[in-house]
Amino acid sequence: MTTYLILHGFQNHRPPAHWQHWLAGRLRERGHEVRYPQLPSPDAPVLGEWLDALEEHGRRPAEGEFVVLAHSLSVLLWLRAGDRRPDADRVLLVSPPSPQVTASIPEIAAFADGLDLTEAGLKARLVYGDGDPYCPEGADLHYGIPLGLDLDLVPAGEHLNPDSGYGEWPSLLEWCEDPAVRVRANTKP
Repeated sequence: MTTYLILHGFQNHRPPAHWQHWLAGRLRERGHEVRYPQLPSPDAPVLGEWLDALEEHGRRPAEGEFVVLAHSLSVLLWLRAGDRRPDADRVLLVSPPSPQVTASIPEIAAFADGLDLTEAGLKARLVYGDGDPYCPEGADLHYGIPLGLDLDLVPAGEHLNPDSGYGEWPSLLEWCEDPAVRVRANTKP
């Protein structure tokens, strides 16, 4: 059995229309343990409280693989966690906001303060959409290249949230079951 930790972003109250909610349900149906916590004060997050929640929910299981999927602001949480970061077998970082955009939003500016984008040996895959209004220059430029991450670009993916067509996301479920799968765009009808 694999244990999945799914971490949401700013102003996210775990809505049913979000791919994270959909993914949690599909993974549970397949018999996996899923931790999908509501992080404290999502509309006015406090970095220290989110770090505490990461420690609480990020305990490595006694057996099996441990996989972390972070979206948007939780990507910055993961990067800021440093020594408090859980020991995960696989990590998927999805659609992080740029440091400049993050710093420009008073409620989340603290997540950008002191962000180290030179960390060596960070093992993760970055999935990002082009046209993301929260990272207009491209997440590959801000995070992928500086951190040496494995990259999956989703054409026209924008912020990879329900507003950009990412409620159900079959490709992401495929990646959860097989890390060799490249994360792809949803096909539009």
